[in-house]
Amino acid sequence: MTPIDVTDEERRAIASLKRLAKKWPKSLWLFSASGTLTVMRRAWDGEPSFCGKGGTADKRYIVDVIRGIDNDGGDW
Repeated sequence: MTPIDVTDEERRAIASLKRLAKKWPKSLWLFSASGTLTVMRRAWDGEPSFCGKGGTADKRYIVDVIRGIDNDGGDW
């Protein structure tokens, strides 16, 4: 990845996310779609909760929505 200049505030925010990732519960996963970052519970089999093969995330497993962090669920 090409290094870019970041501010001290940005560096602290990134470090905070990395610390969170180390203690994130395995029972939860993040779903990003249309700029909405959603905390989801995993399905009974431990896999991310989707509606069938190739379907979208199953809304019955929504735990919470995180506001204030811009995001995009698109692919590279």
